[in-house]
Amino acid sequence: MEHQQNHTFSADTGKLLKLMIHSLYSNKEIFLRELVSNAADAADKLRFKALSDGALFENDADLRVRLSFDADAKTVTISDNGIGMTRDEVVEHLGTIAKSGTSDFFEQLSGDQVKDSQLIGQFGVGFYSAFIVADKVVVNTRKAGEEASTGTRWESAGEADYSVADIEKADRGTEIILHLREDESEFLNDYKLRTIVSKYSDHISIPVEMFTEEVAEVKNEEGEDTPAVPAHWEAINKATALWSCPKAELKDEEYQEFYKHIANDFENPLTWSHNKVEGEQEYTSLLYIPKRAPFDMWNREKAHGLKLYVQRVFIMDDAEQFMPTYLRFVKGILDSNDLPLNVSREILQDTRTTGKLRSACTKRVLSMLTKFAKKNDTEYNEFWKEFGQVLKEGPAEDAANKEKIAKLFRFSSTETDSAEQNVSLDAYIGRMKEEQDKIYYITADSFNAAKNSPHLEILRKKGVEVLLLSDRVDEWLLSHLPEYDGKTFTSVTQGDLDLGKLDSEEDKKEQEKQETEFASFVDRVKEVLGDKVKDVRITHRLTSTPSCIVADNDDMSTQMAKLMAQMGQPVPDSKPIFELNPEHVMVTTLADMADEDKFAQWAELLLEQAVLSEKGSLDDPSEFVNRINKLLLG
Repeated sequence: MEHQQNHTFSADTGKLLKLMIHSLYSNKEIFLRELVSNAADAADKLRFKALSDGALFENDADLRVRLSFDADAKTVTISDNGIGMTRDEVVEHLGTIAKSGTSDFFEQLSGDQVKDSQLIGQFGVGFYSAFIVADKVVVNTRKAGEEASTGTRWESAGEADYSVADIEKADRGTEIILHLREDESEFLNDYKLRTIVSKYSDHISIPVEMFTEEVAEVKNEEGEDTPAVPAHWEAINKATALWSCPKAELKDEEYQEFYKHIANDFENPLTWSHNKVEGEQEYTSLLYIPKRAPFDMWNREKAHGLKLYVQRVFIMDDAEQFMPTYLRFVKGILDSNDLPLNVSREILQDTRTTGKLRSACTKRVLSMLTKFAKKNDTEYNEFWKEFGQVLKEGPAEDAANKEKIAKLFRFSSTETDSAEQNVSLDAYIGRMKEEQDKIYYITADSFNAAKNSPHLEILRKKGVEVLLLSDRVDEWLLSHLPEYDGKTFTSVTQGDLDLGKLDSEEDKKEQEKQETEFASFVDRVKEVLGDKVKDVRITHRLTSTPSCIVADNDDMSTQMAKLMAQMGQPVPDSKPIFELNPEHVMVTTLADMADEDKFAQWAELLLEQAVLSEKGSLDDPSEFVNRINKLLLG
């Protein structure tokens, strides 16, 4: 071997390997599923590349994965004649782990073997599962289309380092040799290996083969000679694209295992939809909803999308053109008869067919989620906890399906005591009072801040339900979702709260009377506060709190201003409207106060209290403290 180099694993990779070696993962057999899956992907990638360059097949177009073992040497070998790797690709892909999110991986480890075993797929570390059962791993590989002399060997004992060397390799593709630990001899068994492949890899579209020894001619029960069977490589999986099979012939277990294969997940999906369309467009889709969100779900730039096949020929992973960004958690495949085999990303972006397929897949997912929500509230609530905030991006991105997306939303409300978001908009509308024609909501930094806001007082008194919104995305969401089912969304913290028919004629007359009686008082407060506020007025939204601030209808809400400030965006300078409760003793006392200095101090104090309650902070807290102390000392 020439040009051999030793490399040191990164600290995170070394740490992971130690966890593998010490049997962190309880389900040891998953190493084979991961390695077979990688080998099948390599074969798929070669098939696609060969569409434009048939020479890459090197006169061997029968793609396959082969599995063998040597009981004496205590090795298991997984080989493929797929695309292979160059030396640089070997260092890039096998020398580092989980190029992003490695620290998140370790943060999520719990010490629970069952739970921790689910993380391996989420963080892209499938190859390293080999070290669960092996104390040394050797990888021999050559890129398709390259000379035999350009082969590369990667070798590691799963400790601090690994070596990379140049080798001669006649056959293209990759061969992985696992030197098993002393206590892993159960995998040196033909039946065991066949059982694992049947369990996890039956429906991958590439045949997985094992070597069968020669069977001599023998006599059967009738005394007739049976023909001898020469030694041969035998396919041990169905090697049929699962999505091409009739649904009636498939079991739930088969759908679940296929999902684990394409999604690199270790948990079953929540639900799935298998659909074949014929007619003007011909395609098959198999779409899955995962149970857990991946660690990098909030990275909108990360590749996402479906596995694309054209006439069962693999074209690409992560074909994002067929799934909107707000559904980036969906996994699955799309097999189309309407796209050219030599399809490129540029073609996908421009074709009318692509748009139709995207629309169809989007509607299929929304329909699947709607049915899932109706079928099982508990499981749908679990889905919402994992993916709800991503789904809330939908109305801004997909105006055509805005109503369907909103039907899937869940919120907290004043009808529930917990912060759990389990109230649908349909359920809210179903509980609306007969006179009510608006959907009332409040946005705040947290559930408790929303639930205890003074802005809810009059609505609680009248028994009107209010949605309590505390996700950062909520304020932005409602700027793109002004109404649902003909009902307008109305903030209880912005503008003049219009309760419409919920206010009786007696209520309205009393309000007008109070506004007249306190007109001069309001003018005094305006004069004292000056340009600190946009306006001062008597409020009817409070019952037990002396004052509050609200944003004008045309101004940015307090929560949106906070959100923009947190993102480093410029925030327009707008003043709040200061509202005073004419039925509160502090307000009536202030109205009768003759001492102008004390009047000014109390007016300032009530404003600062309202600002603190709404915003959670003051521009000058020390001034607030000094004012309180001064008033306490008389």
